[in-house]
Amino acid sequence: MAARNRAKLPYLLVLPAVALLALFVVAPGVYALVLSFQARKVVGGLLGGGSRLVFVGLDNYGTALADPELWSSIVRMLLVALLFIPATVGGALLFALLLDVPRVRLARTTRLAIFLPYAVPGVIASLMWGFMYLPATSPIGGDHVDFFGSVTVFFSAANVAVWGSVGFNMIVIFTALRGLPSELYEAARIDGCSELRMALRIKIPLVLPAIAMCTLFTALASLQLFNEPNTLRPLSNAVSSTWVPLMKIYEDAFVNSDVNKAAATSVLFVVAALVVSLVASRTVSRVNR
Repeated sequence: MAARNRAKLPYLLVLPAVALLALFVVAPGVYALVLSFQARKVVGGLLGGGSRLVFVGLDNYGTALADPELWSSIVRMLLVALLFIPATVGGALLFALLLDVPRVRLARTTRLAIFLPYAVPGVIASLMWGFMYLPATSPIGGDHVDFFGSVTVFFSAANVAVWGSVGFNMIVIFTALRGLPSELYEAARIDGCSELRMALRIKIPLVLPAIAMCTLFTALASLQLFNEPNTLRPLSNAVSSTWVPLMKIYEDAFVNSDVNKAAATSVLFVVAALVVSLVASRTVSRVNR
């Protein structure tokens, strides 16, 4: 009896997490999938009229894919991602390599300072940077730089996202660097190898799996871009209510009251994210080999 109870213990410990996952992830996903195949239709006559949800097949998906605003928002998201992903992964790699140099002073304090922005909520970070971008309150540009122009706003939004993401990715790469055998460094130093050459020839090739994983995380984060442009929107005329796909979904669902179309767009977006994850995961697996 005691052995049987011990065998059940792991399942009992996992049960609360599984229940929460089912309640807050699986159930809403299934509900959104059901809504994406339905539409609200008016039924009945003048006296007893009303509306009810009816099955419409793939009509909502066709309407979503035919919406030019959705494609425009996807293009803008990709433009931000082109800035966000290289800057985040490159910055994280640079900081990790610098902190891995033995002669660096205050390494722990510096590591904590780089990581702290990751703990700041995205809305608060966007508000802080928004006031730093405003000409009246900006300590970095004043009246000489328009951070909310039709082009510069892409850099402004990407900068907020990079500021909040570099720290986490830096910790991942730094941890991978710390896991490398110290004998490699000692042998390289005996051969007269500089820190720069060690970084290029030894460290970076050996932590490529960690870099690939950070790239995957950052790519998925770019698909979830919402807080930064949505918070900056009141400060800039260049940011519309449908600037990125998640803002477009929010607009359809809660402003235009077209929940079914928003659900269909959400499902398409999840499928796209799964495809990106699958391709990136296979790439990471090949790098690990």
